[in-house]
Amino acid sequence: MKSMRIELRYTTAALPPLHEGICDSPALEREVIVGGQAVDGVETITSFVYGDPEAYEPLLDDLEAVLEYEITPADDGFFLYLRRDLGPDGLSLLNALAQDTVVVVPPIEVRSDRTIRLTLVGHSTALTDVMAEIPDGMALDVRWVSQAITTTDTAVSDRQLAALQAAWDVGFYEVPREGGIEAVADELECAVSTASALIRRGEANAVERVLERGP
Repeated sequence: MKSMRIELRYTTAALPPLHEGICDSPALEREVIVGGQAVDGVETITSFVYGDPEAYEPLLDDLEAVLEYEITPADDGFFLYLRRDLGPDGLSLLNALAQDTVVVVPPIEVRSDRTIRLTLVGHSTALTDVMAEIPDGMALDVRWVSQAITTTDTAVSDRQLAALQAAWDVGFYEVPREGGIEAVADELECAVSTASALIRRGEANAVERVLERGP
């Protein structure tokens, strides 16, 4: 088995309406699909959308393909439950991904640059079939390949996340900087050297995840 992280890029003409709304609205950042299924051409998903629900809901109301949805506001965005008819374009992509020995591993990231990023696990030949069957209007870029079953991991550890949050809270990332590393150490109740190391490692891991250099 192999794992493969891919990026699918739509042409402007082929971009689905909901994805186009994320790309066009400054109030919407991205959507992270955490689970779903498709039965008889109807897709049911749950996702988290980073952005303003008031900017997203009109997109749902304008689409005949949307059968049902529910929005639950949360910090930084909202949770979405959605049922919709896939239509020919959606079915083409689903069929390309639905190889016998391929598993699509969530989360699936729908981004504001007309791309979708996801991880696939399966036999080499089946992963090659996925690449060959991507529908018109999309281009595929392989971000990384692993010889083992691998998924995208958490970008930072809990301690690194706590350090980054403390740095944010004290104004460490403000321009100009409002709080120094000493203030971060005070928040964490640790030595300055420890706080500095946690921040450096957390920043490095977060940047690596953004650039997606590997599993």
